[in-house]
Amino acid sequence: MPFLKARSIGKQFGAVTALAGVDVDIRRGEVLALLGDNGAGKSTFVKVLAGAHRPTSGTLEIEGAPVELASPQDAAAAGIATIYQELALSENLSVAENVYLGRESVRRILGVPILKRAEMRRRVDELLAELDAHIPDPDLPVGGLSGGQRQAVAICRALNLDARLVIMDEPTAALAVAETRKVLSLVRNLAGRGCAVVLVSHNIADVFEVANRMVVFRRGAKIAERRRDETTPEEIVAFITGAHPSLRSLEHLG
Repeated sequence: MPFLKARSIGKQFGAVTALAGVDVDIRRGEVLALLGDNGAGKSTFVKVLAGAHRPTSGTLEIEGAPVELASPQDAAAAGIATIYQELALSENLSVAENVYLGRESVRRILGVPILKRAEMRRRVDELLAELDAHIPDPDLPVGGLSGGQRQAVAICRALNLDARLVIMDEPTAALAVAETRKVLSLVRNLAGRGCAVVLVSHNIADVFEVANRMVVFRRGAKIAERRRDETTPEEIVAFITGAHPSLRSLEHLG
């Protein structure tokens, strides 16, 4: 059973159709890439999953049970975490403090809350080790970390929130080659520990390195779904640009 099933998802903004009849299955332990040109609909679909947009039509199921994700809080409660390109980390706080931000572990002494810093640090050490992420000291401020290390912190925060589906929006954008390799390794490790991973990317090479399946959006519709071993970068690019023969014949009929 897929972790999440989206069926006939549509989204209207006034007279503009952003999504039309989108069907997608998202499975645990798998990386699903969402591809498409700017304005193709993939970002709108991600925002539906993240609870930022309520679909105009269609249904969502999580582990076979219908759900309504009316807010980001609903999505978080359902086990869905979205890591946007900006990451939204507090640079002046430590790695451990960012991972626990808003959910700090405390004990009370005479009614006064005291942070359980040692417990928080141990948990962060465990998460970093599971992801094989190399951050030498969780007490370091995030502002001094590299781009790849910041992605690791954001992923650890999602896992600390018990996320079962992690959506990553352009995680390798603006990263150097070495940092990109580290982030792609994090994506693989995240799926390897049983999470469902949705990867939004324009980088076809990155997608073919880590994705198990690929879904292509165009003009608000899902136009193709391929397993990595059943396709090529050239075919995927043809779908994205509208040059694929199947799309040309459909447009001619239309």
